[in-house]
Amino acid sequence: MATSQGGNGHRNGTHTHRASLKPHVKSKPVQRRNSTGKDHAAVPGRVRVAVRLRPRNAEESVADADFADCVELQPELKRLKLRKNNWDADTYEFDEVLTEFSSQKRVYEVVARPVVESVLDGYNGTIMAYGQTGTGKTYTLGRLGEEDNAARGIMVRAMEDILANISLETDSISVSYLQLYMETIQDLLDPANDNIAIVEDPKTGDVSLPGASLVDIRDQQSFVELLRLGEAHRFAANTKLNTESSRSHAILMVHVKRSVKGRDAALSSENGNHPHMVKSIKPPLVRKGKLVVVDLAGSERIDKSGSEGHTLEEAKSINLSLSALGKCINALAENSAHVPFRDSKLTRLLRDSFGGTARTSLVITIGPSPRHRGETASTIMFGQRAMKVENMVKLKEEFDYKSLSRRLDIELDKLIVEHERQQKAFEDEVERLATEAQERISDAERNYVDSLEKERSKYQKDYMESIKKLEEQLVMNQRKNEKPHMKSSGEIPRVSLEELADLKKMLQKETHLRKAAEGEVNNLKSQVAELKKSEASGKSEISKLHNMLEDKEQQTKKLEGEIAILQSHLLQLRLEADETRRHYDRGGLEKETGDLNSLPSQVKQQEQQQQQQPQEASGNREKPSIAKLFEQVGLQKILSLLEAEDADVRIHAVKVVANLAAEETNQGKIVEAGGLTSLLNLLKSSQDETIHRVAAGAIANLAMNEANQELIMVQGGISLLSMTAANAEDPQTLRMVAGAIANLCGNDKLQTKLRSEGGIKALLGMVRCRHPDVHAQVARGIANFAKCESRASSQGTKSGRSFLIEDGALPWIVQNANNEASSVRRHIELALCHLAQHEINARDMISEGALWELVRISRDCSREDIKILAHRTLLSSPTFQAEMRRLRVH
Repeated sequence: MATSQGGNGHRNGTHTHRASLKPHVKSKPVQRRNSTGKDHAAVPGRVRVAVRLRPRNAEESVADADFADCVELQPELKRLKLRKNNWDADTYEFDEVLTEFSSQKRVYEVVARPVVESVLDGYNGTIMAYGQTGTGKTYTLGRLGEEDNAARGIMVRAMEDILANISLETDSISVSYLQLYMETIQDLLDPANDNIAIVEDPKTGDVSLPGASLVDIRDQQSFVELLRLGEAHRFAANTKLNTESSRSHAILMVHVKRSVKGRDAALSSENGNHPHMVKSIKPPLVRKGKLVVVDLAGSERIDKSGSEGHTLEEAKSINLSLSALGKCINALAENSAHVPFRDSKLTRLLRDSFGGTARTSLVITIGPSPRHRGETASTIMFGQRAMKVENMVKLKEEFDYKSLSRRLDIELDKLIVEHERQQKAFEDEVERLATEAQERISDAERNYVDSLEKERSKYQKDYMESIKKLEEQLVMNQRKNEKPHMKSSGEIPRVSLEELADLKKMLQKETHLRKAAEGEVNNLKSQVAELKKSEASGKSEISKLHNMLEDKEQQTKKLEGEIAILQSHLLQLRLEADETRRHYDRGGLEKETGDLNSLPSQVKQQEQQQQQQPQEASGNREKPSIAKLFEQVGLQKILSLLEAEDADVRIHAVKVVANLAAEETNQGKIVEAGGLTSLLNLLKSSQDETIHRVAAGAIANLAMNEANQELIMVQGGISLLSMTAANAEDPQTLRMVAGAIANLCGNDKLQTKLRSEGGIKALLGMVRCRHPDVHAQVARGIANFAKCESRASSQGTKSGRSFLIEDGALPWIVQNANNEASSVRRHIELALCHLAQHEINARDMISEGALWELVRISRDCSREDIKILAHRTLLSSPTFQAEMRRLRVH
């Protein structure tokens, strides 16, 4: 997609037709059956690539002040131009082109939001940043935005969107935060878990990390705290290209589980028999999406970054893993039969992101500096190849058997509780009826006995009274018969007949009374019989209640049997789902296994082509103008003009040499031809301020190479630079001289010689100029010197106080520790931390007031790595701890 275009490049340049962005290979949707038993088509989805340009930093604004940016953006055409020289450029097209003025919100909207929406819909998604170290990858992805809300990165904004679109009652979010350091996967949320194994499914090829911490997220604040904790455990280092260069690949995994509304299965709510309960069970559907955000460590060239020792080993590991990723993307872009995913743990983790089932969005970050044109071109070509990779995006939807099991358990508990409640109510009712019947029987028996006794007593009393009356009447009759003057015999029968009639009446009356008593007795007997019948009826009712209780017990047993059947069916559903998943995943595995064993000759041919590509790229990197200059004039002729008598000729010649020295490929040729010696002679012999400024700038460029640093020292470069600094008044000349000395301060081998020849005092002498750019270079030199001293002290090659303290640099360091210019302040803060790491410097730092600045840095520094370094230094120093206790500083 690159085209050559002549003439000077502008943002509103000549219009060209945009190349087609259609996928490289057209493939039909593949029908696959997931565990739900429904068919979901895998939809083709090309990797989307956006390019973001970082603005010039303070160092580039100074070093590249005389040079134009190596890239030109045309965002309205989604186009980028990479300049070869002032009249020729290559044009590339991307899905999005983001200028240095693009806000973090704009970057999120075009790069990440479509992926986040796909994850919420049940797809896997990947957002990844790739680019040279120091171009803004971590800023784009992992910025927390606590001080400036508008600076929030993709990680924070993505979680805000996810939390805003889910229901915490039915959905869930869990997070893992890892780093890949030196081919070892470490848990950033649990530093003790520093060797996590990758588990790969032998059938499906899916990769998982079961040993990683998985934290549930309920709100945004807890997520930000997790990110802050993870960033504190991530490895970083200070290099020439980036003061806080990430030394590991950071991987954030967000698992989103959402319930599909309106699709939940319902359980039968009948309280009676449940013959069709099993048929009515339908498990709810859930969609599981996984968002992977990858902050790759920056690629770097060792000669530019100045990495050495352990930092060098870290850089090698980073470059090897990025190279393996590039090979995989090349193979996918060219539809190769074999993709070497197993060459690195990074490519194994990203297997689903490139050529898999995830929706992937890649943002490549570049810088504007022409000094790093080669790295910028390599990053752009990586993005161009990634745009050719085609994924088969697939919906992750399945039955939620766990939710179904929980629902069944809840329903079972409800049924058991309801059954126990009904059984208790039934037993209470039976007991109440039995008690009531017993009380009624007792009352009836008691009333019967009382009534019978009363009647018996009454009749007995009446009988006794009647007998008594009859006896009295008999006695009276006998007395009448014994009277002397008895009446005639005709009267006796009459009287006796009357008495007999009375007796007869009384007898009849007694007979009636006796019959009435017998009737009352019979009535009472009938009442007793009715009571006995009522008792029999109560007993039969109790018997019926017992029978109902037995029926309820049988129903309970039947219900328990149905519940057991229900659980067995649930287990059978789980087994069938697992068997279905294994069955439909086996086909893809067999196809993949067949592909892996074919075409070995094509793999070898591809590796040979990849080995030839860097050689071709380096050939194109050299500018035509420089080649023509070498061919037409020759470097020796240009260097000879440095000794010309005409001052104007010397000025033009030294400017040409300075421009040539800005290109790394020309530095070796300049030194071999004696250009370094000529530049140092100009500092010694010339009195022209312009020559001093340009020559010092050329020497500063040459001093970025370690081999050239030793040559500069051998030829007395420090003394000449110190003399130039002492005589100069122009701020730009002082800035160039300070930059050259600052580069020399970063060499561990030259510390003693640099100090003995007055390098430190020369730096301190230049602070007489109030220009902030001069102070920034002085601060950088002091920070480099302090870092080298700290390393030498920890390795045991240096003892005694710091040379910086002995040469009187500490007061100026303390005075500028809180400088308003961030370019000065961050270097001074680093220098203070490095000086404080050596215990022998502690007393001098306390006496000069540096302790208070260290405490401030450990609390208020805007850079997290420097804040942590200051905090650790204060904790590890007994002298600082004792002084802080004395001053009651907590």
